[in-house]
Amino acid sequence: MITPALPLSHERRERPTSADESITAWALAARGGDSAAVDRFVRALHRDVIRYVAHLCADPQAVDDLAQDTFLRALGSLHRFEGRSSARAWLLAIARRAVADSLRYTAVRPRRADLPEWELAVELAQPRGLPGFDDGVALLELLASLPDERREAFVLTQLLGLPYAEAAELSDCPVGTVRSRVARARATLMDLLAEAEQPPPVASPALAAA
Repeated sequence: MITPALPLSHERRERPTSADESITAWALAARGGDSAAVDRFVRALHRDVIRYVAHLCADPQAVDDLAQDTFLRALGSLHRFEGRSSARAWLLAIARRAVADSLRYTAVRPRRADLPEWELAVELAQPRGLPGFDDGVALLELLASLPDERREAFVLTQLLGLPYAEAAELSDCPVGTVRSRVARARATLMDLLAEAEQPPPVASPALAAA
């Protein structure tokens, strides 16, 4: 079994990265009617939205539709985006609301379906044929065992690279709570990795002879 290395929890996530600054600039330019900026904005964040929605949504078949809904909502609301937070955090907040609305709709009109687990959708959103892909799939399998709030905090800060302050605002909780959830998620994942690396028990000669 390939055991993945966990993402590092560095303080660099306290500040938006240069990539986030570029994406935010594209969003602001797109608000002004720059069609090329719209394309760059969507391309830069499409994979993050897919991964985040897949972690929140229990229906893998709905992931693409929810991602599309997220971008339609975002593009329709760009005129209200002022760049006070990063465009990534702003878009993921919209994705969160899109999933919540979908779950409320499904609760009112439930649908019978034999669906695989949510991690299948996340796996399908991963790029295949790249170094570390198998590691990433293994990590997703471990993430499935975490409580929802800890998994979301870990995904936002450690996989999607959102600053803790923005993850806290998105999750509507204090920064300290996000830190605590991430720390507990990492501790659980480290324990699971350690268990996975343990060699299987060797049967004693007496039992083998029996």
